[in-house]
Amino acid sequence: MTIVEHNTAATTSCERESRVTKSLLGYGVIAGPIYVAVSLVQALTRPGFELTRHAWSLLSTGELGWIQVVNFVATGLMVVAGAAGLRRAGAGRWTPRLVAGYGASLVAAGVFRADPTEGFPVGTPAGANTVSWHGMLHLLSGSIGFGCLIAACVVAGRAFSRAGRPGWALYSRVAGVALLAGFAGIASGSHGAATTVPFTLAVILVFSWISAYSVHAYRHHA
Repeated sequence: MTIVEHNTAATTSCERESRVTKSLLGYGVIAGPIYVAVSLVQALTRPGFELTRHAWSLLSTGELGWIQVVNFVATGLMVVAGAAGLRRAGAGRWTPRLVAGYGASLVAAGVFRADPTEGFPVGTPAGANTVSWHGMLHLLSGSIGFGCLIAACVVAGRAFSRAGRPGWALYSRVAGVALLAGFAGIASGSHGAATTVPFTLAVILVFSWISAYSVHAYRHHA
């Protein structure tokens, strides 16, 4: 009887741990789609915003900026939760840590708002380029976060390659390279379609990678 009760308790504990892990991974799955959907709805409805000219960070400015601030913070917390799920699911040591670093940077990017520029929000001079202290911290947060995510893609790519999963290895590396190229373009100071659009697409791609990786870990977690 004692042995049976012990085994039952152990099984119940394992099931509980598995449910927690899968719940955390669920946040990793939905973080990207929510962020992209909320950002796109704002980009398409807020007066003066141009998808080919303005980065989504600018949506945190103006009277309705609080929506994107909440979007940043909520998405960041979900990414951190997803990273915890990846760690519990056995995704290695560094990939979850780096993904969590990106999530933390999103929270910081929401707390420290970007500065109005390039005519947005409406009324901002087209040539405005004054950087406030919170704008500087926003840029710093983004730089650190994107660096973490690029590194996470590289590390995960190597892990998948060693595990004999070439498709996942390629997906991870392409996502990392795309984000590196997109961020380098936007960091150059150019705000035209040639840099803004590739950067936006790269952000969508790496968010899709986080979601797909979370789904992969969810399906393969015992």
